[in-house]
Amino acid sequence: MKQSVVAGALAGWWLAAASPLWAADRVELTTRVSGVVDEVLVKPGQRVKKGAVLLRLDRTVLQARFDEAAAEHARAQADEADAKRELERAEELYSRTVSSTTELDAATLRHVRAQAAVSVAQARRTIAQKNLSDAELKAPFAGVVSAVPGAPGTVVAADCQPKPLVVLDSGHP
Repeated sequence: MKQSVVAGALAGWWLAAASPLWAADRVELTTRVSGVVDEVLVKPGQRVKKGAVLLRLDRTVLQARFDEAAAEHARAQADEADAKRELERAEELYSRTVSSTTELDAATLRHVRAQAAVSVAQARRTIAQKNLSDAELKAPFAGVVSAVPGAPGTVVAADCQPKPLVVLDSGHP
């Protein structure tokens, strides 16, 4: 067996390996969002395909945040439609010289603000949807599960350098 040796200085330490190093030989995985582990779907030694769901967080809070964002988006859309009708009415009255420029400007400003609120609400809804989908930890590549430090009930604090929940090896010899 031909042995290749890779050596380099890493923070004052020399690293030697009996086989070539791969970019993703071993990856410690965690979720991008905070929550509580609801279920672990893999065991150490199990082979997984790329994209396989490894574990799921409890989705209750994330689903509620998505529902809240969706409701806010619907409300913002209704407000924008109302502001648009007011603007159209103000433009009609202004064209007939029944209302002033000030009233037209105020209606225009309300409509612009309502459009901005729709954009903000849409962005919040998109973020909430992404967070909800990130409650599932998926394998970034095919490999072998080498450890599962996370278990149901494990609290994940994504903002505080979370501990790994699943360790995945590439399976390269």
